[in-house]
Amino acid sequence: MTVRHDGVTVDWLGYATVRLETEDGFVAYLDPGRYGVLTGEWEPDTPDVGHPEPVDYRAKDGDAVFVTHNHHYDSDGIERVASEDATVVVYEGVDADEIDRDVTPPAELPYDVVEIGEEDHLTVGDCEAWSVPAYNEENGPNCRENGEPHHPKGFGVGYLLSLDGTTAFWPGDSDALEGHRALDVSLFLPPIGRSFTMDRHSAAALAADLDPDLVVPIHYNTFAALEADSTAFAEDVENRGIAVTVDEN
Repeated sequence: MTVRHDGVTVDWLGYATVRLETEDGFVAYLDPGRYGVLTGEWEPDTPDVGHPEPVDYRAKDGDAVFVTHNHHYDSDGIERVASEDATVVVYEGVDADEIDRDVTPPAELPYDVVEIGEEDHLTVGDCEAWSVPAYNEENGPNCRENGEPHHPKGFGVGYLLSLDGTTAFWPGDSDALEGHRALDVSLFLPPIGRSFTMDRHSAAALAADLDPDLVVPIHYNTFAALEADSTAFAEDVENRGIAVTVDEN
């Protein structure tokens, strides 16, 4: 399903992969790939769980590709979505040597690869992009048994993108942080899958603080640890007076 919002089309392709396109044809992708969502190999841990169907996806139409951290770095996914002259924006903390998968290092990708810091701004064609901190808080709900956060501060980022007057916010793999609440957001793309990110309750509360024009939840139901009740999330957000669309097909 394609969601249309203020001149921007939104497609959740699975896991954290989102495609955004403006009316002028500028295409941006967020965190493409992993778990078979772009190769057609994804299978749910639970039958009939709400999630986009997998396809062998090779659009190669992306003008810009944004990657938040090691867990979402998939060089094959990038090559499936990026056009030949794409700019690939990768958080400076992404390190292929620390990834336990077979990936091509960012510097060896056949694109214009730009590193971005934790709180930076850059322009890619028709897109203004800001990176924002993304992490799990110490002693919070998303920590290992030893108390270490799954995503410590400095491990990754989220992105705020301005596309044709629409500001889209993907927080990345993060808890709902105090700094998020100060952002001016039109399209909110929250993770609601718990275990490693904000859950549906904290995502709904953050949506109430941000007061966006539209919420489209992502990063849930890809595997058992990310399973979430998207219907309950949508009802919670709608009860707060905010429009929400669940894109699962």
